[in-house]
Amino acid sequence: MTSPLQRKLKITGPTVVTANRLADGAVVWLSQSGRWTERLAEAEVATTADTAHRLLDIAHADERTAVGAYPATVTLSGEGVPQPATLRERIRAAGPTVAQPFQPGAF
Repeated sequence: MTSPLQRKLKITGPTVVTANRLADGAVVWLSQSGRWTERLAEAEVATTADTAHRLLDIAHADERTAVGAYPATVTLSGEGVPQPATLRERIRAAGPTVAQPFQPGAF
């Protein structure tokens, strides 16, 4: 269930919904099919608060797959592909900024 406070969402530009996959912590985005994707380019872009609320409702209903869903502002390339608009989202989209320890058999 969405908190009444979350209903006060103000969208000022293209926005996607992002979260972390519960199984491994990977950054994921909600796609047009309503599934999580590891590719920002496949994320559904909201341009209105109603659309962003719909996407957040889908994300919050699927907290067995991904957690911590929130709206993230993006810019659109000339081809309409979403790109991270903030430093935080650029880091999340590019992956960790430090080397991860190798764990044999982890994957």
